[in-house]
Amino acid sequence: MNVSTKTGFLLMGFSDDHMLQILHAVLFLITYLLAIMGNLLIITIITLDHHLHSPMYYFLKHLSLLDLCFISVTVPQSIANALMNNGFISLGQCILQVFFFIALASAEVAILTVMSYDRYVAICRPLQYETVMDPRACKHAVMAVWIAGGLSGLIHTGVSFSIPLCGQRIIHQFFCDIPQILKLSCSYEFINEIAVAAFTTSSAFVCLISIMFSYIHIFSTVMRIPSADGRTKVFSTCLPHLFVVTFFLSAAGFEFLRPPSDSLSAMDLTISIFYTVIPPTLNPIIYSLRNEAMKAALKKVLLREEFSQRMVCLKAVFKV
Repeated sequence: MNVSTKTGFLLMGFSDDHMLQILHAVLFLITYLLAIMGNLLIITIITLDHHLHSPMYYFLKHLSLLDLCFISVTVPQSIANALMNNGFISLGQCILQVFFFIALASAEVAILTVMSYDRYVAICRPLQYETVMDPRACKHAVMAVWIAGGLSGLIHTGVSFSIPLCGQRIIHQFFCDIPQILKLSCSYEFINEIAVAAFTTSSAFVCLISIMFSYIHIFSTVMRIPSADGRTKVFSTCLPHLFVVTFFLSAAGFEFLRPPSDSLSAMDLTISIFYTVIPPTLNPIIYSLRNEAMKAALKKVLLREEFSQRMVCLKAVFKV
């Protein structure tokens, strides 16, 4: 790759071998299409089925929307770079990528926190559930999630790109990664990394403590349920959410809290995939396959007469 980085950056990606880059592009494209279809399906099902118009599924719909946007920030650019054998990304594109990446990641952590609180109220305070989680409160919570994500993105982007950059603008990642950008500072000081990492860590820590508080109370309440079927039903709802939270936060925490290195190993790149690509792809599977209401709604949507008629029309169009 022979490109100028005076007005942008060079993303090193996974390999210098063009054949391996094409393989990476194909794998990323398949994963991206699966994530898009899965999250769009969840959004469609929850929107169409009035039985799923409850706070839990309202938050799940916004999680799917966040996942759909989140994976679209990094993966399409990486696919295009790999196919063209050109890792160049302009300064403007990099700034936008950092902003949307941090904004959506922060919003996702926030919505997962809200979802854990929703489960806490539903299981531990069922008599107050309709009062606490009324439609207005749910809308305000979602608005707060998106606003908090946007503010986080602005702060991180402002801090990261206010530092003068020198030397070769090479980023050892497949997207504009903040720790790698900080490494390019002309007068790289540890305090710059601490300032960004402290804000990220404190915000994530507050969310993590809130989630832990919710689940400690949830599990203590569940263990007092006399019916084994009742306990199983509650666990089937809560455990997927807990898995998503643990997976996402542990992978992201490993990346943002470790010191940036001059080059990334295969394990480092794999870890970055664990919090950028895999969660948006797995979330629809985790939340739909283990949820009886979602599976029933999916069958209902697919068996609707209107849906069948549209599929027939589409087939006729493609035949023409």
